[in-house]
Amino acid sequence: MELTAKEMEIRLGKKEIVKNVSIQVKTGQFVGLIGPNGCGKSTLLKSIYKSLVPQRGSVFLNELDVLKSSEKKVSQRLGVVGQFNEMHFDLTVQQMVMLGRTPHKRMLESDKQEDYRIVEDALTRTRLLDYRERSYLSLSGGEKQRVILARTIAQQPEFMILDEPTNHLDIRYQLEILTCVKELKIGVLAALHDLEMAAHYCDYLYAIKDGEVYAHGIPNRVLTPEVIEALYQVKCQTYINPVTNGLGFAYGI
Repeated sequence: MELTAKEMEIRLGKKEIVKNVSIQVKTGQFVGLIGPNGCGKSTLLKSIYKSLVPQRGSVFLNELDVLKSSEKKVSQRLGVVGQFNEMHFDLTVQQMVMLGRTPHKRMLESDKQEDYRIVEDALTRTRLLDYRERSYLSLSGGEKQRVILARTIAQQPEFMILDEPTNHLDIRYQLEILTCVKELKIGVLAALHDLEMAAHYCDYLYAIKDGEVYAHGIPNRVLTPEVIEALYQVKCQTYINPVTNGLGFAYGI
C-alpha cells in the first residue's frame, strides 16, 4: 500500500504556494514534512486530504484516485488529525469518538456492537477510557487532541495525515500523541515543527522550502547543519541526545 502525491501545484490567489511537489508514504512508514512557517507544508497536506483543490497534480491511495473520489470513500481509508478542533456544540468523549465510524455506515444506520468495540479500543489506545462520559468542551487542549486522535483511530484508516497536530501542545501531549500514532504501524504523513520530534519519530523526511522539496531522505541525512540553516536561517549544531539516543540540536543566530 502506498499514498502518493505527484507533481502537486497549489496557488492561493495569485501566489504559488506549492510548486511541483511529489511525495510518497508506504504502509507502516512515518514520513515527516519539515520547514519554516509559510513554506507550504500545511497547504500541501490540505490538498492531499481534499480540503484544498490543487491546480495540478494527483493523489492516490494505491489504486484509489483521492482527488476524484467521494469524501466517504476517502475517509474509509485516510484519516486526518488537524491542529485546531474547536466546536460550538457539545458531545461526550465517547460520542465524539463514535463519529469516527460514520464513513463506514449507511445513512441513518445505528451503532452496532462492533462499532462500540472499535471505539473502546480507540479510547484505550489514547488512554481516554476514564473520560468517556466527560464533556468534550470541558477538556484541556491536549485532552481534546487525544479525543480527535481517538476519533481518527476509530475510522480504522490505512493511512493517517497529521496536520501540525502538536504545534500548540506541551511536551507531554506531543509525546503521547506521536507515540500512539507510531504504535498504530500504519502509513503516516505528518507536518512537524519540532526537529527533535521529527528525528525521533520519522522514518523519512521531506524538507520544504518556498513551496518546493529542498531535501529528502532519512532523518540523519536531512537534518544536517547545512540544511537546517538553509531552511530556517539559523546556525545549528547537531549532537546525540543522551535521553532519546537520537539527534539533538543547538541553535544560534
